[in-house]
Amino acid sequence: MVYITRRERFSSAHKLENKNFNKEENTNIFGSCYNMHGHNYELFVTVKGKVDKETGFVTNLKDLKKILKSYVISKLDHQFINDVSFMKGKIASTENVCIAIWNELEKPIKNKLNCKLFCVKVLETENNIFEYFGK
Repeated sequence: MVYITRRERFSSAHKLENKNFNKEENTNIFGSCYNMHGHNYELFVTVKGKVDKETGFVTNLKDLKKILKSYVISKLDHQFINDVSFMKGKIASTENVCIAIWNELEKPIKNKLNCKLFCVKVLETENNIFEYFGK
């Protein structure tokens, strides 16, 4: 098995909020992140597979880039994460963003690229990094 990672970047705003909590509870739990704020995120998507003897590739990175742009970056870049279709009804934590990105990418990567999604990693800040490896 060979693992390949593609990096993309996006800038988005979010607000950490549980709709079941009142303002005081949200403020106590989320602090200043209860206010809308933004980040310049880095997304790392790792796929795994066998090297094709005819191409020498696990998958064509141009095709991986197209899937990432189409299914994720085009929806998140310069958007309010709380309003993004695949984040509706979820707390817009970066943990949940990682899981939602995985859910958006798992099938297209498997069906269109003939490899398997291994990891979704999101850098929110230089100090806060989130990884999801699926269920």
